[in-house]
Amino acid sequence: MLVLEGLMPFLSPRRMRETLRTVAEMDDRTLRIVGLVSMLSGVAMLYLVR
Repeated sequence: MLVLEGLMPFLSPRRMRETLRTVAEMDDRTLRIVGLVSMLSGVAMLYLVR
């Protein structure tokens, strides 16, 4: 997981900063929805791999 998380700052540090600023400005509801979609996507990928 850390390898995947490290790809974005390694390949494009400027874009990573911009993304983090955008996420910091999101309201709680939107951030929760993004988190839920991310979790469900992860579970779906694990299900497909197995």
